[in-house]
Amino acid sequence: MSSRESVRQLQTVWSLRKQTEVFRITTCCPISGVVPPSKDDLIQISLQGGKYLNKQIENAINGVQEMKSVMEKSTEDHQRFLDTLDKTKHQKEEALRTAQEMETKLEQEEEVCNETMKTLWEECKPCLKNTCVKYYSRTCSTGSGLVGRQLEDVLNRTSPISIWINGEKIDVLEQEGRRQNREFKNLEDKYTVMADGVDSIFSDSMKVADHVHYNPPVFYIPRFFGSYIRHRRSIRSVFQNPFHGFQSLFAPMMGMGRNFFGSMDSMMDTDLIPDEDSNMNEDVVITKPFGNGRMTCREIRRNSAGCLKFRDECQKCRDIQHVDCSGKKPLEGPLKEELEDALALAERFTQQYNGLLKKFEEQMFNTSSILDLFNKQFGWVSSLANSTDSDDSIFHVLTVTCKDSEHKPGEEKAMEEEPEETDVSVKLFDSPVMNITVPGDIPWSDPKFSEVVAQEALDRYKETAVVVK
Repeated sequence: MSSRESVRQLQTVWSLRKQTEVFRITTCCPISGVVPPSKDDLIQISLQGGKYLNKQIENAINGVQEMKSVMEKSTEDHQRFLDTLDKTKHQKEEALRTAQEMETKLEQEEEVCNETMKTLWEECKPCLKNTCVKYYSRTCSTGSGLVGRQLEDVLNRTSPISIWINGEKIDVLEQEGRRQNREFKNLEDKYTVMADGVDSIFSDSMKVADHVHYNPPVFYIPRFFGSYIRHRRSIRSVFQNPFHGFQSLFAPMMGMGRNFFGSMDSMMDTDLIPDEDSNMNEDVVITKPFGNGRMTCREIRRNSAGCLKFRDECQKCRDIQHVDCSGKKPLEGPLKEELEDALALAERFTQQYNGLLKKFEEQMFNTSSILDLFNKQFGWVSSLANSTDSDDSIFHVLTVTCKDSEHKPGEEKAMEEEPEETDVSVKLFDSPVMNITVPGDIPWSDPKFSEVVAQEALDRYKETAVVVK
């Protein structure tokens, strides 16, 4: 044994002696014939319990290091995700710029015959509105007035040629891009909180390792955690109190991801079409023979721009396609096709971006669950970094109170009567004194006695362990 360890052990024994001198030991015993513990016995029980707790501390430090390994692997995956997301965003923005250029060129060609186009448009708009409301009213019980007002507002903000451009409008794609930016920032902020939390737990745990002179080995990531995705509640906090675990950062976001094209389905050809043998919960407005699809009442109420599908029913709307602008027909030339191609590309990359965000949410939800599992089992050790830095023992058995069975006068004690429980008061780390009950069949002289007391004290400590930041 080194001189430093010898001095440390002598200091610990002296500290335990001081602790036990102020407490009275109740002289009774759990099993007949066993002498009650003396002050020196209490010191030895404390030392044995301290050795057991040191092993638990080392095990917890190892667990925190595994936790750190999981986070480091997640960081590598996170960087690859950022690279892919940035590439997709760049492709989406490039396609949008191309679409904007094509749209500008179409508008320039339209300006040559602006008066003719405007006249047709002013006659097209009321026809579209009346036709949509008529079909809607035949099938849907309520909401026709709302649909008419909403459509009128949409048409007043729409250019004549845009009703014949297949695909999402540029402003809709730009709006979705802004929403994606907000969601990405939200995800990144939550990821940073999680990474900082793990770093904090790891850093404090390494301080504890240094204090107890323990050098933890390098760990692998255990495979059995790979599929563990069930929610676990954290027992301690590095952020706020109460802290509901890393998974709570991402749980509210799960299931909230949306496909923004869903709100515009009535303009696309992806509407739900019921089978002949099945019924839909929502009535369907059929736009045939002039239209090329069908829409539910809910879809039209939600987005009255779906009424643009009725454009073929209005002659003045159809005439817009064939307006001759000084020998050019904007909607019959290559610009329209190029614009639609650019819009289709922008839509595809927008959907791909949404898919990446959703995948990242799922990965973080699962990773946070694994981190919560580690934190629940091992994170308590980091709270010891804030304990008083001294060489005193971490575990003090203060009193051992044995209960004798009570018997009436003249009544003999049954030979196989179970021994009474033993009450023990202990102090662990910097926590208040705890009162623990030990089963009577485990005498204080049994080495298992100190382990039972130490483990129970540790379990209680874990329930309230909070790191003060």
